[in-house]
Amino acid sequence: MPFTSKYHRVLWAVLLPAMLSAQQKTDLIHFANPSFEDLPKCCEAPSGWYNCGKSEESPPDIQPGSFQVTKTPSNGETYLGLVVRDNETWEGVAQRISQPLEMNECYEFSLDLCRAELYLSLSRTTGEEVNYATPAKIRIWGGMGYCEKRELLWETPLITTTRWLTYTFRISPKKGTYSFIFIESYFKTPSLFAYNGNILVDNASPIKRIECNMMNMPENEPNTQPLADAGKPPMTRTPKAPTKTNEIKRPETPKPSATASAPAKINRASLKKGSIVRLDKVYFDADKYIIREESVPALMEVYTFLSENPDVILEIGGHTNNRPTEEFAQTLSTSRAKSVAEWLISKGITAERVQYRGYGKKFPIETNATVDGRKRNQRVEIKILSMNG
Repeated sequence: MPFTSKYHRVLWAVLLPAMLSAQQKTDLIHFANPSFEDLPKCCEAPSGWYNCGKSEESPPDIQPGSFQVTKTPSNGETYLGLVVRDNETWEGVAQRISQPLEMNECYEFSLDLCRAELYLSLSRTTGEEVNYATPAKIRIWGGMGYCEKRELLWETPLITTTRWLTYTFRISPKKGTYSFIFIESYFKTPSLFAYNGNILVDNASPIKRIECNMMNMPENEPNTQPLADAGKPPMTRTPKAPTKTNEIKRPETPKPSATASAPAKINRASLKKGSIVRLDKVYFDADKYIIREESVPALMEVYTFLSENPDVILEIGGHTNNRPTEEFAQTLSTSRAKSVAEWLISKGITAERVQYRGYGKKFPIETNATVDGRKRNQRVEIKILSMNG
């Protein structure tokens, strides 16, 4: 109907910007082809998704049907198959989403994930047929172009289950506003060697805005209500502490006189902002980051200290000796510090009070020329970041 009156023109001038604004900014951000539907085939990304693998390697697969993968989809008719390879390559897909993820806003979405028992293909290092069945994980990146890794928004634990489970992600971009989401498979970290593994991906939900106070709720856990063929879900994980390492200035090399072994009880009176306490009795197996059972008494001392001093904010710092490569030392020290932080959070300490950081082999406190010196350099410390009392 033509706008023949001044009233109609004014009304349209008022309503049109509001309509456009509502259209441009909605509560839900949709993926194109969220269930990865397409003709099942080898070596081609599903419609709507862009291959982000290495140019010399084949793209991901539209499953089931290739490489003896027979898993029934969790939704629709097909799903995405991603692998990691023993030549240090891995697969991923990306797409431009319907609305950007805004910096410092908070969002939630989910994926159905599992692992195929059989994923037979040729090894890239030996040329022989092998089963790509070793567990891997998913990493979610935000960027401003296809396959750009501008910011790591989240990563899953290793996907060990062979039954579909729903994993929920709560993300909040901190370095920018992103129009592209990149989903990639990746190796267990830290890992001494690349290996052959797979992850199956299905049923991406829309991304929805959430209140940022929900970010500290348990997240990235498998849904406790299993899917049709899921059986019993695995034990739930502890929530991940928000990574704040970019906000922490690089410390000066700690002097031995400023670092003391953890006493039977951590004494607040002897501490101040910047104080470092070495946790001598926190143990890990060689080149691993799973906390050993005999570490619990030392960790309980830290938990008790934090419980009795609610104004204290601290950093868990991981360190290694000089034996690993720079990259492996950095990864291992970060993973060990993260494990300690997650242990404390699982006991009820809020994530905002426990930061973590890996320092690799940059700050030895003893010589690396002796076995005892290397053992002391491979350590976990706590550093007081704030004491307001």
